[in-house]
Amino acid sequence: MAQEQRVRSGFARVSGAKPGLMRAHVVSVETDITKGLHAFTIVGLPDKAVEEAKDRVASAIKNSGLESPKRSNKKIVISLAPAELKKEGAAFDLPVALSFLLASEQSKFDTKEKLFAGELALDGEVRPIRGTLSIAIAAAAEGYKELYVPLENADEASLVSGITIYPVQELENLISHLEGKEKILAHKRRKKESKEVDALLLDDIRGQESAKRGLEIAAAGRHNIALYGPPGTGKTMLARAATAILPPLTEEEMIEVTAIHSLSGTLAGTAITRPPFRSPHHTSSYASLIGGGSTPRPGEVTLAHRGLLFLDEFAEFHRDVVNALREPLEDRVVSVSRARGSSTFPANFMLVAALNPCPCGYYGSQRCECMPHIVEKYRRKISGPVADRIDMWVQVGDMPPEALSRKAKQAAGETKKARERILLARKVQQKRFKNAKHLSTNADMKAKDIERYAEITDEAEAELIAAAQRLKLSARGFHRTIKLARTIADLAGCSKVELGHMLEALQYRVREL
Repeated sequence: MAQEQRVRSGFARVSGAKPGLMRAHVVSVETDITKGLHAFTIVGLPDKAVEEAKDRVASAIKNSGLESPKRSNKKIVISLAPAELKKEGAAFDLPVALSFLLASEQSKFDTKEKLFAGELALDGEVRPIRGTLSIAIAAAAEGYKELYVPLENADEASLVSGITIYPVQELENLISHLEGKEKILAHKRRKKESKEVDALLLDDIRGQESAKRGLEIAAAGRHNIALYGPPGTGKTMLARAATAILPPLTEEEMIEVTAIHSLSGTLAGTAITRPPFRSPHHTSSYASLIGGGSTPRPGEVTLAHRGLLFLDEFAEFHRDVVNALREPLEDRVVSVSRARGSSTFPANFMLVAALNPCPCGYYGSQRCECMPHIVEKYRRKISGPVADRIDMWVQVGDMPPEALSRKAKQAAGETKKARERILLARKVQQKRFKNAKHLSTNADMKAKDIERYAEITDEAEAELIAAAQRLKLSARGFHRTIKLARTIADLAGCSKVELGHMLEALQYRVREL
């Protein structure tokens, strides 16, 4: 809950916050000033950026027309509580400055139900920070009524309802506002408009109807899909076009995704309304893809949360990096443990992998120059456990030249029609899982959920059992086939999974690599 103001000579307490996923940690910034030899210290496990706040705060206060803490012949101790929580970043500059001004009696204002966050420039200007949305979420949850953030972060913070956002440009103006001399207008919450995706469309891709169908199924249920075939057949184009057919994020998902990108420093606008698209290079390290570092940081799998992770040249990724995808593909989260601490990051993404059948890319044709042992080594880079977690294996074959001709007719409105079908299928899934908070799409179902929600006909189940024996499907592959068939049935508008839906799902489980 929001902290009560405590009045005592030489002492002051102001509320700040440490940004975090998915919610920040509220921090109490306390200042105590006593007589004695001059000292200015910050305690409470501060990192280098927080320790350096002493110089930024001192200059900002001086250049705002007030007495700097470095000019007073007193002992100043600033404590960031709780003491066991490591404090990082420059978001504490603003509450540290205000806490000192209150304790030194240079200013007087009520801090009740107010929370402050922002970095100070030497001239007193308030600079933007990372993770503002997570701070706003925590402030609203803890019962604070007012949140003061840098002007550039106000739009982001206003996504959270139930709290008044005040945009701050300068320390001097903020003090005038708090003392009641000059008011800062509260930031008005903007309507969240879903902008049209500026991306490649299915209409731009000639042919490859089977691959387009596979992408539509994958997008409808958020299934993992692998596109394989010779180079130059459009695998990368198809993957990039998948972003155009994904449904927009829900209100809850939008706040969740925006908070992740705000903390990571990759937030380009005020809010992310479309599923994110991440495409790391095949030379990416383990830490950059999964997350890590001495202080755990989110990787690409987390930045792709609720969106699409595209891994081009999938077999060229380092084997350890590919194998590290096992846990996020199965559990939808990533747990990173280091000496300085451990963190759990969300990683519920749709994987789209693109790869060639062999190093030269022309396996099975006269153009292939790869030796058999080279091909085998290439394919083994994708281990069985990872391959088993990919729901769909779709071949993207060569295109005949006449299909690429300018005179060849292209179906109009492919992307629009696919979006409509996918949106209808997603609505069916939302209705199905309305009482299951841990489920949003068919791909999220576990074994126990399949028994309750899949609704398979006896004929379709018999075919699945026979095919599982013939194809030697694992238990995971068996359940993933059911989930895929459920999505195909949803696209067809059928309440139960029928034989035709199961047969189509089974053909995507066949891996020819």
